[in-house]
Amino acid sequence: MNPADLLSAMKRTVEQLAAFNEIAKALTSTLELKEVLNLVMQKVSDLLRPRNWSLILLDENTGKLYFEVAVGDGAEALKSLQLLPGEGIAGTVFSTGKARLVDDVGGDPAFAPRFDEASAFRTRSILAVPLIARGRVLGVIELVNSPRDPLFTQDDLTTLTQIADYAAIAIENARNFRRVQELTITDEHTGCFNARHLRAQLDHEVRRSQRFHHPLSLMFLDLDHFKNVNDTHGHLIGSALLKEVGELLMASTRQLDMVFRYGGDEFALMLVETHPDGAVTSARRLRDAFRSRRFMQKHGLSIQLTASIGVATFPDHAHSATELIRAADFAMYAAKAQGRNEVCIADRTPSDPSAPPSSR
Repeated sequence: MNPADLLSAMKRTVEQLAAFNEIAKALTSTLELKEVLNLVMQKVSDLLRPRNWSLILLDENTGKLYFEVAVGDGAEALKSLQLLPGEGIAGTVFSTGKARLVDDVGGDPAFAPRFDEASAFRTRSILAVPLIARGRVLGVIELVNSPRDPLFTQDDLTTLTQIADYAAIAIENARNFRRVQELTITDEHTGCFNARHLRAQLDHEVRRSQRFHHPLSLMFLDLDHFKNVNDTHGHLIGSALLKEVGELLMASTRQLDMVFRYGGDEFALMLVETHPDGAVTSARRLRDAFRSRRFMQKHGLSIQLTASIGVATFPDHAHSATELIRAADFAMYAAKAQGRNEVCIADRTPSDPSAPPSSR
């Protein structure tokens, strides 16, 4: 090896070691998935300089692969696409768990041209390696079109495989951390958020409401005569019914709203940027959804269930998150007192705490 080639090889080795050191530091400093992946992909760009590159992950819910990160010409078009395991070169790498280095995709039967058609891009060469953690393939890092001639090399493959090992660890750690977080804020029986998370989120949203002068509504919902279900059908059916109620509530709210199991057969719904009239309209719609629904049909039953709902809005009925919970809870008990299966809104204001709630 002549001196120039030796110097170039040594420089490349130093760059690789520096990149791996930065990636390792990132893995120990954060569990935010996007932050780590962005650093990993930046190092891919710095070391291998592909024209286009992407990080493809498995959606565990659908079983399909999606583009978590896509960079380069036409990348935006790729972010809305999915592929099946085994489809294309990346899908093949995912299914087999084996890396692929393809100098000319035109001669490879695994190549799927539909992604070029969607992104108006021409793929010539591909280097793709699997992301493997604990023997399980999580996704694929795919580089497209080397900037030099010759194309991607075995050294490139070795470098990318090492980066993929770091990335797989990062993904696994971040996902495990997210699962632990979800367990601490989610009610295990219904899948809704729990009461602890309600208090934290309500404090945050009240501060945001104060800052931006947006209303914040809270709905408290109690299932009428729920004890009769447990007495008649048993607690297993009662628990399954609560899960079905949680699914109904989550399906009936906007994406930006949140549903909580407050305790027992009580639920709370936080409606952001929602005025009292809008909250009452939502509550009525929810009350009617209960009236028309027959629950537990998958279990061979047809249980009719109604709900009493109380509504309160910040800052109309409260000065703080604690006052808002109290006002919505008070309104819900007023709905029960008026015969159940009703919607009541808190009429009490911070300046008039003795006024009773009204039925709507």
